[in-house]
Amino acid sequence: PFGSPEITKDGYKVMKSIKPEEPLAAAIASIITQSASQCNDKVGDGTTTCSILTAKVIEEVSRAKAAGSDIVSIRNGILKAKDAVLSALMSMRREVEEDEIAQVATISANGDKNIGSKIAQCVKEVGRDGVITVEESKGFKDLEVEKTDGMQFDRGYLSPYFVTNAEKMLVEFENPYIFLTEKKINLVQNILPVLENVARSGRPLLIIAEDVEGEALSTLVLNKLRGGLQVAAVKAPGFGDRRKDMLGDIAVIAGAKYVVNDELAVKMEDIAL
Repeated sequence: PFGSPEITKDGYKVMKSIKPEEPLAAAIASIITQSASQCNDKVGDGTTTCSILTAKVIEEVSRAKAAGSDIVSIRNGILKAKDAVLSALMSMRREVEEDEIAQVATISANGDKNIGSKIAQCVKEVGRDGVITVEESKGFKDLEVEKTDGMQFDRGYLSPYFVTNAEKMLVEFENPYIFLTEKKINLVQNILPVLENVARSGRPLLIIAEDVEGEALSTLVLNKLRGGLQVAAVKAPGFGDRRKDMLGDIAVIAGAKYVVNDELAVKMEDIAL
C-alpha cells in the first residue's frame, strides 16, 4: 500500500507478498509459498514454474475430491505421477552448455550479462564438485571473482603465539595431523594422549574445535613456545547443524576417520593416530 511498486519475475517473492484474507485462499497461498520456498532453497531458480505446478496440483486434487475420490488414493496417484514425471525428465536430460549457464545466470541477475558470464566461468572453473559462494562487496567495488583451491573458512588462530611466519603473521604447516571435534576443549587431560602421540610422530597438529580455552589453550601455547610441539588451534566454522556439516566436509577433505562428537562412542582421550 505504500512506496513505489517493485518489479520482479521471482515467483517466490510474488507468493510471499500474497496474503488473502479468506481462510481457504490463505491456506492455499501458504502451500504454494512453501513449495516455492523449498524450490528456491534447493535449486535457486524455477520458483515461478514451481508455483504454477503446485497451484495446478491443488486444483486437480480439489476436482478429484469433489468427484468422490478418497484422499489416500489421491495421494498415491500423486506419488505415482511424480515417479513417472521424474523418470521421463531423466530420460530427456542432457549436459548444459556454458553459454546456457550464462543465460540462466543473466536472467537471475536481472539481465546483467557481466554477472551472468562471470558466474558461468566460475561454474566451469570449479566443476560439478566445486562450491560457489557469493558475498556482498564492501563499498562500490566491481564484481570480483576469487578462486580458492582446497577449503577455506573464516576462522583464525586462537592465539598469536601459534604463528610460524612472524613476518606475515601466518600459521603454516606441512602435512599436519588434524583433530576435529564439535566439543569445547578446556582441560588438557582430554587431549593429552593425542598431544603425546603427535609429539612422537614429529608432525604438526591443527585442532579445530567448538572452542579451545583455559588450561588447554595455555598448555598448547606453552608447548609451542618451548618447541615441543608444532600446534595451532582454531574455532570450528559455522553454528549448530551448519557446524556439523562443515566439520564433516573438512573430515572428508582431510581423510579423517571421524569427528569427535556426542553421537560418537569414542572419547577424546581414546583417540589414536
